[in-house]
Amino acid sequence: MSYPFRRTGITLPPTRSVALAALLSLPLAAAPLTMVHAQTAGRMESTAASAEQQANTVEQRITQLHAQLKITPDQESKWNAVAQAMRDNAASMEKLAAEKRQQAPQNMTAVDDLKTYQEFAQQHVDGLKNLTSAFSSLYGAMNEQQKKNADQVFANFHRDGTAPTHG
Repeated sequence: MSYPFRRTGITLPPTRSVALAALLSLPLAAAPLTMVHAQTAGRMESTAASAEQQANTVEQRITQLHAQLKITPDQESKWNAVAQAMRDNAASMEKLAAEKRQQAPQNMTAVDDLKTYQEFAQQHVDGLKNLTSAFSSLYGAMNEQQKKNADQVFANFHRDGTAPTHG
């Protein structure tokens, strides 16, 4: 039995919580398939390398989103809160993934696996709450054209298989 992860088009078995964590830990961007495959196959990168790669991906996503949303100088302080929420969420997810990498998968029961999945899902929800709060403030400061643009930017994320970064 496998569970489809709709936004990436990847089907993951429930025992691959670490791979799912990799997907959820990349806010506003899809996880590179090589990372998922490497973790799924047990060829995990070191925690430090993974954290560095994650930080680079988040920073690239922040830069890209800043440009796409056409943030004005007057909106920078509100944007900085959005960017920090993205960084914090990614760091929290990476921390949880690093903790879970320390567990030997062969020692995990089905219940352990479900609890791990629940932890990642809860972290994902908490990250979305933080990002939504920060983004709502920014969105409220945007003019109508920027709001229309933001709506389109986010709609395009969903259509091309990526999800808004929440950490």
